[in-house]
Amino acid sequence: MRHLAAFATRQLHSQQVRRPLTPDTLHLSPSCDEDRMKRREFMATAAALVVSPRRLRAQGMPRRIGFFGFLDPIAREAWRAGLRERGWIEGKNLLIEYRNYADPSDRLQTFAAELVALAPDLIVAAGPQAASALKSATIPIVFVVVADPVGLGLVQSLSRPGGNMTGLTSWVPGDWFGKQIEILRELIPHAAKIALLVNRDNPMHRLLLAEEVPSTARKRGVALSIVEATKTEELDTAFASAAAQRADAMIVFGDILTIRQAPRVVGLAAEYHLPAIYFFRQFADGGLVVYGPDIADLFRRAGGYVDKILKGTKPADLPVEQPTKFELVINMKTAKALDLTVPPSLLVRADEVIE
Repeated sequence: MRHLAAFATRQLHSQQVRRPLTPDTLHLSPSCDEDRMKRREFMATAAALVVSPRRLRAQGMPRRIGFFGFLDPIAREAWRAGLRERGWIEGKNLLIEYRNYADPSDRLQTFAAELVALAPDLIVAAGPQAASALKSATIPIVFVVVADPVGLGLVQSLSRPGGNMTGLTSWVPGDWFGKQIEILRELIPHAAKIALLVNRDNPMHRLLLAEEVPSTARKRGVALSIVEATKTEELDTAFASAAAQRADAMIVFGDILTIRQAPRVVGLAAEYHLPAIYFFRQFADGGLVVYGPDIADLFRRAGGYVDKILKGTKPADLPVEQPTKFELVINMKTAKALDLTVPPSLLVRADEVIE
């Protein structure tokens, strides 16, 4: 500040001012219009020299956010596309600190604490484990692919989140699970017992199993056989258990574990000759049927929340949004391997048929 004031003084000396112009010396001649004018010039010059560069730096400073959770290539590209559509370019005007974890027990709380300590402008949390780990944070949180944020205590309601969290749910209550049962019965009309592959460490799975899923199954007249896997080595046991219980088909709940191990999961379904329906498109390569929300669309739409919050909107003022696009993908090659005939009524509803 001292050298800037000196520079301004030298500039005014060059205009043949006999004594240094400072606020004090200018104040000595308040009755002189020329002195008052020069005083204003001095203050304007000094302010411009000090403030303008700072403002320019602030305008060019990229914003910084965190991303916590699992991103596969499909979700990553959709996430970046959603940001680009709103003018945010990673590495240019937006810096992103990523914390990915292999499974829910893999340094979950450590990564959450690391991101919060960095004090980013906001954090995007992908999945219920990531969102729940950030529940006590006070900075803005945008969650994505969280089935029931109200049930998990993340928000007060979908329309009025009421805190520092908001985002996109992946669930339409009472609709998705029932439709998965219907689709399986179109493929296997005699299906009376359906195995449900879940992860007991996933808070969302526990919540859904408490009431909604069993209630829907009873209304549809099917018995549920719950099989669990919390780590890769438990997948084989889960499928063996489903086969031992003579399940007619399987529903695979979405989870970080099963997504990362998608080839192994669809391989085990084939090995045990077990028709299975999946929640995520990542299982379409080898999986019999996928029916669920367009996850890529949810990640793309998350960019809108990021944009609004970075521009000053509070999370509490942004309602939680639900899926608007659902995908039905049928793998005919897998159906043939399982000796299943796909009815034309199901084929015409499919968004994609893999031959």
